[in-house]
Amino acid sequence: MADEEKIMLTIFLKHDQSQNIDQIQSKLAERAWWDRFPPEGCEVVSWTVAMGIGQIVTLRFPPHLLNKINIEIERSAWGVFTTEFFPTYDFVPVRERLKREWQAKRDDQRGDKS
Repeated sequence: MADEEKIMLTIFLKHDQSQNIDQIQSKLAERAWWDRFPPEGCEVVSWTVAMGIGQIVTLRFPPHLLNKINIEIERSAWGVFTTEFFPTYDFVPVRERLKREWQAKRDDQRGDKS
């Protein structure tokens, strides 16, 4: 059986700046955040801290897990973070293809001027 198609989702977990880091970590621990999120079957593509904003998490997963991700955010993250969600995709292969096409076109144009 072929691998199931996967989608990517970038989540902004914006810190509630009315709470200090100890309060935030305490709430996350009470809710078992680190065990529950992300749900099993999700690959963490990246997890970045952006100072002054919070955490930016990009996940890759089968589409049927989207509801589980949403539930875990609602269950564990609300009250600690405000959240924003963005469907995303890996642009690197697209960029490489566009670059090759642009270089070939440029090389063809140079060849015409000879």
